[in-house]
Amino acid sequence: MAKFDELPDDGFVRLKDVLAPRGPIPVSRSTWWAGVKSGRYPQPTKFGPRITAWRVRDIRELLENGDWRAR
Repeated sequence: MAKFDELPDDGFVRLKDVLAPRGPIPVSRSTWWAGVKSGRYPQPTKFGPRITAWRVRDIRELLENGDWRAR
């Protein structure tokens, strides 16, 4: 998402807007979900059985801290 910084702090984004090529974090879906399970990446919010999203402020914090990078 080219305009990720323009989103409000209290909004939500779907995974397609978090992960590359559309989003700012260049990891695979399986790596992302493993990181969510281990606590490395933020926990999502479930809005329904097929709707999962993350808080924009949590993703921004992850990017600012550089915690998404491979260890």
